[in-house]
Amino acid sequence: MRIRTGPLSFDPVVVGNRETDAWAAYYRHEWREFLVAAVGMVAGGFGMPPHRTLSGAWYVLRANQVWAPYPDNQPDVARAYMRRFYELVAASSGLLFNPARAAALEVEWWRVHRENQHSDEVTEEQLESALIDLYSYVYDADRDAVRQAARKRVEAMDLSDRWVRAGCHRDDPLLAEERRALVASYSALRLALAP
Repeated sequence: MRIRTGPLSFDPVVVGNRETDAWAAYYRHEWREFLVAAVGMVAGGFGMPPHRTLSGAWYVLRANQVWAPYPDNQPDVARAYMRRFYELVAASSGLLFNPARAAALEVEWWRVHRENQHSDEVTEEQLESALIDLYSYVYDADRDAVRQAARKRVEAMDLSDRWVRAGCHRDDPLLAEERRALVASYSALRLALAP
């Protein structure tokens, strides 16, 4: 019997592993691998029906592809794709949020992370706050409850950034550390969302 997952009952190990795979593929511009990881991430994180999972993963892929070029990316197009993704989530999950607002918060943390990568003026605390904004809005959760999840995800981003600077090698131990941090982040989020 298959255990149904959803936005409040996801498996942190599955989601953390798939997100690590997606981040690695993103930085290596391996878009087919990114799509495979995104399907697993969306399925594990939201438990939508298969056709919505595939559509959602496609929107996540396209948003990341238009976001990827630096400095000439397309944030408005990325937000539009993520709005379509969050429309699917809202229609399937029972979560109550405005998909356009969720997409704006999603792409905002991408922006803050990119600025953090390229400027000492943007702090990890600002990145943590951007993630807390997203989590608390989408899941209608207390900001303090999701703080640890955001903190661990920022840690994972720092490890990912170090992995990128080291050359994006799949056998680099930093990738395994990033994976552990993302699993810990999703474990903290799952705990924060528990009834």
